[in-house]
Amino acid sequence: MMSKLIKAINEQYNFEIESGYIYISMAHYVKDKGMDGFAHFFYKQAEEEFEHAEKFREFLFDIDEKPVLAEIPKPQEEFGNFTETFKTALEHEKEVTKRIHELYDLAIEENDHRAKSVLQWFVDEQVEEEDTFRGIIERLERINESWAGLYIYDGELGQR
Repeated sequence: MMSKLIKAINEQYNFEIESGYIYISMAHYVKDKGMDGFAHFFYKQAEEEFEHAEKFREFLFDIDEKPVLAEIPKPQEEFGNFTETFKTALEHEKEVTKRIHELYDLAIEENDHRAKSVLQWFVDEQVEEEDTFRGIIERLERINESWAGLYIYDGELGQR
């Protein structure tokens, strides 16, 4: 029988795939507004989320547990202005962080050292993810949706 932790890791595996899907939707949203650099950033973010899902998939197979795919909800398609879009992304990352911390707590509770080792990487990764989005939001707030500033920043984010 699958432990509570293993079941939760499988759920997170699916949530990481869903996260990639959400970032693809954000990429499509900003690309449709002519912001190819912002879109590039979100496409790269989606790739990262799929890589995170792969880490969970590999871990599950490594410990002889078969990952189970779940239905992926359709992501929203409208995100407001550019600052609001990135604020939505930050809120999503905060949810990921909360979920990772809950997984880590479960690993401690179940005394699963294998999971703690893998999850520590995700704990550290989430610090970086949230910091990245906070920095982008700070820049966007300073730009204040000025098209001149947005186009310059779009070029910078396109270099990711």
